[in-house]
Amino acid sequence: MIPGFGGRRRFSDLSEQEVLALAISSEEDDARIYRSFAQRLRADYPASAALFEGMAAEEDQHRQRLIDLHSQRFGDVIPLIRREHVAGYYARKPIWLTENLSLDSIRDEARAMEAQAQAFYTRAAQVTTDAGTRRLLGDLAAAEAGHERTAEDLASQHLDDDSRSEEDRSARRQFILTWVQPGLAGLMDGSVSTLAPIFATAFATQDTWTTFLVGSAASVGAGISMGFTEAAHDDGVLSGRGSPWKRGLASGVMTTLGGMGHALPYLIPEFWTATTIAMIVVFIELWAIAWIQNKYMETPFLRAALQVVLGGALVFAAGALIGGG
Repeated sequence: MIPGFGGRRRFSDLSEQEVLALAISSEEDDARIYRSFAQRLRADYPASAALFEGMAAEEDQHRQRLIDLHSQRFGDVIPLIRREHVAGYYARKPIWLTENLSLDSIRDEARAMEAQAQAFYTRAAQVTTDAGTRRLLGDLAAAEAGHERTAEDLASQHLDDDSRSEEDRSARRQFILTWVQPGLAGLMDGSVSTLAPIFATAFATQDTWTTFLVGSAASVGAGISMGFTEAAHDDGVLSGRGSPWKRGLASGVMTTLGGMGHALPYLIPEFWTATTIAMIVVFIELWAIAWIQNKYMETPFLRAALQVVLGGALVFAAGALIGGG
């Protein structure tokens, strides 16, 4: 036992039987993870779901081979030992318990699972001095390498170029609906709607600190409002736009940033210096909005630029006229 680790054992202290039992439980866990991936992907990405079902079946086969080997060498009673019982055993973040995983995240986790297992068994085989244990760990490392090859074979079987392209397009569309679209709406609202109160206050008072306070209040207030509105008005079930809290977070944060961008320059005490920098920041914000619309929403750049620059100019003019009057 290791002091302070509540009963966890060193890998080097495990017997060959316990190492084999650990491998069996690990293969069982991996099969369950792959099936959970398949279940989550089945509705939107049927080809990838079939891939993970096949990988789970492969894990079942390897587990059965390990059980047969254990029965031959040690009998039918398999010790209960799992990853969390062993110090130094590779640990995995339980991202499979997370809701709304992206397709790329699931694919990356699957690749990491196989690579981690192979690397661990290879390192363990190198440090052991027992010939039987070294041979056993080498066999397990080879089995994990076989899993990666099997995954590639299954991918070519279930994911042809058309299927992968279609699923990638679906994943990109989901990313846009969940993150880009709410974030863009928030950035536009924060950048444009706060122009009037900020610059009206600036020209009315010519007090940079007061302008900063008004700008901060407007930005934070708008961010909170936009975030809760986005999260509350659509739960994403019917629209397919994803988690409402993700959308609310994207919208709220980007709204606040959009407003704070041209409020922060008013921390500079000199009024015209602060106002000039704030105007430059507004120009950058509006062009950033046009660029995002062009890249993700496929809006022609000139049209997007005309829309946001014209809208921003009108709101800025309104604020300046009101404040100056």
